[in-house]
Amino acid sequence: MTDSTPPMTSHRPYLLRALNEWIADNGMTPHLLVDATQPGVQVPSSAVKEGKVVLNIAERAVVRLVIDNEAVSFTARFGGVSYPVHVPISAVLAIYSRETGQGMALPDDVGPAPEPDGDDEPPSPDTPPSDDAPATGKRPPFLRVVK
Repeated sequence: MTDSTPPMTSHRPYLLRALNEWIADNGMTPHLLVDATQPGVQVPSSAVKEGKVVLNIAERAVVRLVIDNEAVSFTARFGGVSYPVHVPISAVLAIYSRETGQGMALPDDVGPAPEPDGDDEPPSPDTPPSDDAPATGKRPPFLRVVK
C-alpha cells in the first residue's frame, strides 16, 4: 500500500452481514459470540459469563436489528425484560448457527503492510523459526460451541 492509496474499511461487518444472511436463509438461528469486556458493549450484566455473552440475533428473537459498519444493535428480551443491545463490531468474536455450530470466528482487521527494513534476503535454512511462526503438525484454530 502506498501513501496515496486510501485505507480500506473493515471487512468484519461485511462478513458478519453475509454470514447472518446465510444462516437465516438456511432456516437456522444465528448467534453472536461477543467479548463483553470491550468498551462500548451494552448487554445485561446477568447474561455475561466469563467476560463473554452469546446473543441470539434471529429475526424472531430481536427487534430492529441493525448491523452497520460500526456496531450491531437491536432490542431483545432478557428474562422477560426488554433491553437495548449495542455491540461494536470489534467486540464480535464469532457468528454461528445454534443448530449446527457452522459459522466463523471473525478475523482481526488487517493493518497496513509493514515497511520493508532493507533486508530483502530470506533467512538461511540454518536459522531457527521465530516463536510466532506456526508450528507444523499443529491443528488450525476452530470454533467450539459450549452449551
